[in-house]
Amino acid sequence: MSPLGLLQLLGYSIGAVLPLWMGAQLISRRHKLTNVERVLFALALTMGGWHTSNLFITLHGLFGLSFDKWNTPLRLADSIAVVSITFAYSFLLHVHLHLWADSRGRQLTRNEKIRVYLSYFPTIFLAVALPQIWTGAYAPMLTKLKFFVFPFAFWIAYVLGLIAVTELLIARNSTNRSEQRIMRTLAASFVGIGIVILAALALGLGEGTPVGQYLKTVANLGSLLPSVLLAYYIYRYRYLELIIEESLIVATFAAVVLTIYIYGIRTIGDWMTSRYGVRKGVVEALLILGLTLVAAPMRRGLERRFHRLFEREAALYRDVVARISSHTGQFKQLPELLHFVEERTTEALGLRRVKIVVSDSETVDESGRNRQTDTAETGEPWVDEILTTSERNGWAPVEDDPLLAAQGFQMAYPLRRDERIEGVLLIEGSTGSLTTDARAVLEVLAGQVAIAIEDCRLVEENVRLERRVAEGERLAVLGQMAATVAHEVKNPLSAIKSIAQVMREDQGLSVEYARDLTLIVGETDRLSKSVTQLLSFARKEVTEEVPLRTGELISSTVGLFKANADERKITLNVRIEANDELNGTAVAAVRDALSNLVLNALHATPEGGEIIVTASREGRNFCIAVEDSGAGIPPELRLRIWEPFFTTKQRGTGLGLAIVRKRMEEAGGSARLSGSLNGGGARFELRAPIDAS
Repeated sequence: MSPLGLLQLLGYSIGAVLPLWMGAQLISRRHKLTNVERVLFALALTMGGWHTSNLFITLHGLFGLSFDKWNTPLRLADSIAVVSITFAYSFLLHVHLHLWADSRGRQLTRNEKIRVYLSYFPTIFLAVALPQIWTGAYAPMLTKLKFFVFPFAFWIAYVLGLIAVTELLIARNSTNRSEQRIMRTLAASFVGIGIVILAALALGLGEGTPVGQYLKTVANLGSLLPSVLLAYYIYRYRYLELIIEESLIVATFAAVVLTIYIYGIRTIGDWMTSRYGVRKGVVEALLILGLTLVAAPMRRGLERRFHRLFEREAALYRDVVARISSHTGQFKQLPELLHFVEERTTEALGLRRVKIVVSDSETVDESGRNRQTDTAETGEPWVDEILTTSERNGWAPVEDDPLLAAQGFQMAYPLRRDERIEGVLLIEGSTGSLTTDARAVLEVLAGQVAIAIEDCRLVEENVRLERRVAEGERLAVLGQMAATVAHEVKNPLSAIKSIAQVMREDQGLSVEYARDLTLIVGETDRLSKSVTQLLSFARKEVTEEVPLRTGELISSTVGLFKANADERKITLNVRIEANDELNGTAVAAVRDALSNLVLNALHATPEGGEIIVTASREGRNFCIAVEDSGAGIPPELRLRIWEPFFTTKQRGTGLGLAIVRKRMEEAGGSARLSGSLNGGGARFELRAPIDAS
């Protein structure tokens, strides 16, 4: 057998079996084929039909069979070959339009759908080509259709060039380096085979010479490239990669054995027979036996080579969980950890997008305090509904849910640590990427991510506790210093005020210095109030008063500010919806806190505005709300307003709200900034248990 015959036999055999085998596996392992999978399956059939027809024609020539007896089978083989190769390149354009759209994360556009229909326009030529094959005396396909070879070769070259550009664009958009490398290699191969087809079929290079025959054979075998694309698609999206690996091993092993037999065993056997007169067949049998003995090591060597080839892709896929687990400890901030996991998982599993939404199982309220919640809420209503769906199904992954589809995701894995939900892992994958193996990895990954999030939160909580302890120590020292300074300042202030008041009563001095003396008295009053606030903040013991009902306490406290409010034409409205009796500790705390809140409300409310003070009951707690009609508090300041000595006023100690929170916590309650009910201004709420002691 000549090298050309061997090339044709091996190439067409592999080309006939491999695409049909992969197409059968593709359709047998899928419950429902997607659009791109349907086109790939059709491409596999046409590739198999083309190479099967060429294999039949090659075997006819190798066996030296007559044309007369095999006239009809040969015409049938030519017809199948023409139909297959014509549709094959239309399918190639079709599938690449789908792959391009899929790489952009969208469906086919209207313009692309029109291009899909136009890609099948060349199949019209079959109406002329098929009758030509079946009329007149039999002749090889290229001879019968020589008038169509030239334009068809240019059509094939155009298709190959277009899909090569598409492959390069897909590679540019991909974040997976391995996919980029394979797509670029395929693009270069498509360009190369396009040049060979133009040279051999369109230009007739080497016509009538052995070189020309080799070029035509290579041009025919160039259609193996779509089979490579099909194999890559199946492997890339985790379809039966072991079957493909095994198929390639078997095909390569068969090619090697056949080559050794034809050019080794038979050649040596014929030479020994002619040279030494050895009985024909004996040497050949012995050499075949030797080949059998070395076949197993040879196959293992091929397996190792192919395994390394496939392992380059599979290693990252298989070890993703271990790599993520080994890196999570270096992240001290949760957002950094989540970004790392999303990025590496997307790259390692060949997904389009991975997003982690963390539950707010521990949040910080407006007062800067940690607040534990009983339910795993994420702040995204649709995500909370997905978690509810997963909980109803025993915390199984959620797939093909309308809420997920609306956000562009295919699957959602709950991030569950024991009985605690840390969040949800949202997956958007390319077509066919969410296979059984990928799902298994993602399920394990979800557990690892939940553990990593919990560990990161523990680290953050430890840091917060350390900062809180340090802040408490700083404030304690600051409070002691403030108390010392306040005590030293209060008595001189009283003396200054008394002297200024006496001088103001003197008629002689009053006429000349009345304005200055009034200013001195006013400033000493202001400084005295600041000193009183410092002492109040630094005071450690809890004060108590006589128990009072809520209505009486609020009325008496708000009444102190009525004159000031009337002077500025501000309306003070008191609404008593619950009139419970408060104990002495709560009375003292509420009086101090309410005084500060009403005073702040008066400063914030413009002339002619309104302040509403409401008393209500919420279960076993009472609630007092103070709402003004001022400009409100900017979002960026809502946490800082509770910090001691933080103020936005030119003249202020910044202790008012710090005292409010401190007093309410001493009574076993809380103070917080709430959303205004009238759409503007600020609303502060004081809460404490009714039976607080």
